Amino acid sequence: MAEESKLAEPGAEQVRPAEHTRSADHFRPNVDILEKEHELLVLADVPGAASDKIDIDFEDGALSLHARVEPRQAAETQYLLREYGTGDYCRTFRVSEAIDAEKIAAEYANGVLTLHLPKAEAARPRKITVNTNSE
Repeated sequence: MAEESKLAEPGAEQVRPAEHTRSADHFRPNVDILEKEHELLVLADVPGAASDKIDIDFEDGALSLHARVEPRQAAETQYLLREYGTGDYCRTFRVSEAIDAEKIAAEYANGVLTLHLPKAEAARPRKITVNTNSE
């Protein structure tokens, strides 16, 4: 049986929580998830967001990120062509007990949010020493 993922979006095999309703446009940011020796890294694209407009919450095993991007132009602006949309970025992941939730940290630079999810000590690989019995 495959090892259960340490970080996953709520899937079809699980009961999904109720969808959040939002009054403004929102986007699902693209992410890369990397497993390192002592942590998982989540890299989320949230271009245009200011660091003070990014909220990260962890509750009941769910890690949620929400980033607000303000419009670049006034609401009454008359566009000749408009392709760039603005709105909230929202994404939620289910986090296993293999992550030390107390030590989750985040940083933001150049439109990329990096979440550091340290592995719990018990979930980290370790070397077992083999002792010999001398009789």
